[in-house]
Amino acid sequence: MAESENPKARRRPLVRLGIFLISHSLLVSVVCCAAGVLALLLLPVLAKNTYVSENALMPGSANPMLSSLDITEAHRFMNDLTGLKTGDTVGESSTLIARYMSDLGAEVNYHKFHPQSENNICSCCVNTVGIIRAPRGDGKEAIVLVTPYNSPKIDLDEALSLAIAYSVFSLLTRVTWLAKDIIWLAADSRYGEYASVSAWLRDYHMPVFGGFEKLGSEICYESNAHYRLKESPITERNISDDFRRAGTMAAALVIKVSGRNKQADDTLSIYAEASNGQMPNLDLINIVNYLAVHRQGLLVKIENFLSLLDSKYLRIVGEVFESVGYIARSLNPQWKFGIPAADYMEGAATLASSLYYQALGIPTGPHGAFRDYQVDAITLEISPKAFLNNKVRQTEFLQRGGRLIEGVVRSVNNLLEKFHQSFFLYLLTSPSKFVSVGVYMIAFALLVAPLPIVAASLYSDANKKHGTTPSPKSADDEHRNILQSWKWLYAAKQVFIIHCLGVIVSLLPDWIIKIVTWIILGSPIIYADAAQSQKREWGILKSMTISAAFIGLCLMSVINFAAAEIGALLLVPMCLLAHPLRQDLRARSLKAFTRAACNLVLGFIGCPPAAFFVLKGAFEGFESVNISAFWNWIASLWAWNSATYLYIGI
Repeated sequence: MAESENPKARRRPLVRLGIFLISHSLLVSVVCCAAGVLALLLLPVLAKNTYVSENALMPGSANPMLSSLDITEAHRFMNDLTGLKTGDTVGESSTLIARYMSDLGAEVNYHKFHPQSENNICSCCVNTVGIIRAPRGDGKEAIVLVTPYNSPKIDLDEALSLAIAYSVFSLLTRVTWLAKDIIWLAADSRYGEYASVSAWLRDYHMPVFGGFEKLGSEICYESNAHYRLKESPITERNISDDFRRAGTMAAALVIKVSGRNKQADDTLSIYAEASNGQMPNLDLINIVNYLAVHRQGLLVKIENFLSLLDSKYLRIVGEVFESVGYIARSLNPQWKFGIPAADYMEGAATLASSLYYQALGIPTGPHGAFRDYQVDAITLEISPKAFLNNKVRQTEFLQRGGRLIEGVVRSVNNLLEKFHQSFFLYLLTSPSKFVSVGVYMIAFALLVAPLPIVAASLYSDANKKHGTTPSPKSADDEHRNILQSWKWLYAAKQVFIIHCLGVIVSLLPDWIIKIVTWIILGSPIIYADAAQSQKREWGILKSMTISAAFIGLCLMSVINFAAAEIGALLLVPMCLLAHPLRQDLRARSLKAFTRAACNLVLGFIGCPPAAFFVLKGAFEGFESVNISAFWNWIASLWAWNSATYLYIGI
């Protein structure tokens, strides 16, 4: 009896799934891209209410201690600041702030720094720093209050922000519950708010030994006014020439007052975005929002794109989701899906703003300097509902702002360790709603999922098209098969050279760019067998390009997720629809012409200048769109080391 043949081994389920996806790559691409865009549109609906994760914070658990006496002293301080003559305030404003700090018993020092600007080579600025040592602390932790001001000319808004900080600083010198040192930084921001705060932080974390004259790496020659500060009688008491420090910074609050708003009540705007999409711990925003709304009655706002609030298409999407939510609740009351169309539009506008500013990689305020040192910080901008032209209104405004800062300081003071319980990766749809990383990663994963599948499908089809000898009968056949299997290296070399060219274009001056471009594009490296590559091997080249795009997007999601999300929206359709334009024009079919038109449109939108003009025009109006705005935007990305700059060059 003959032995039965062994049945053919079946492939593993994972291998069969991969083969199925590769063989149906077109369908998979359409489904994944549509699902990714839908998931992105659903983010405002899926947003959750914020909550305080760290129980030790206990916001609002104690009654405010800021008294009318503190407000009166702050009002007197504000009047003294606004009473300074414009021509003499360069030195006198710092002297006045230092004197008030010193009268409270704080340790005061001046921080002299050289602004890093080509137009201000010989200029010198002075920050005034006051430190309160905590009676219940060991000096290992500190809370920072920052008030930027323009020293040559202090306006009413800057005087109010300084007065709010002074009222809280005055209170904290008397309390017994303080467990963390308090640092008040009056930042001289005549050449930029970020520059003054960044210079102080740099010297704070990089000790420089020596006196007042040796602080900073640069030497300032225009410092007569600042030497007068040292020679004043105040320096004989509490002001030292040495750079004073406290403990590790637990949190930082930048306090600013802006002009009158159009709302029915005083408003508080929160700015949290730092460089390359870094965000503070969500608990810091949560306690500020809770205290501002439930304790001081302030209207809290997050930056949004006002143009989206008038978008008809966005309203239609919101109404569709509202109708779907209504149907879902009618079927099962426990299905809590869908929000009103107005709330959806507001959430989408705020989400788009949060996504844009995180992707931009440029800090939205001086708080961004703290995130470079892993310190949680936000900027609080308070806007009064009416003009503060009388003492009663000013007193009320100072009291609300001071008690808000007092409550935040008291909550952070309760922490036994750094912020860690809540989220660091999130998108805001309102001051009280957020989208966590586990939710918004779904949209990105769906958008980039087709890339490796299509790349594998193209490579497989190219190998099938060219074919290999099934069973080599000679050494020549075997050698031919080996060469055929390594043809992807040629495409990979082309992709690598193009990316290197992008790096060169981004880094080298214009005249070097022209020379390098001519050398590279004119060399036989690219155009060897160009006709053959265009006719037969474009599939492998596209496969390598898509693979490089997939790897780049995944790496960018680690550096700056928001930039990767926007990049996926622009690059994925372009990569999937890319096809040789000459072949489409020669085909003379409706499908080919449609594909060629889509490629041209996507290529135009994906071009950095066009993408900038379209996005800026859609969000801010086309009146502000011009070439100079684009180059200023590029220069700012380069200056801030934004990861988005990689997209433009590569």
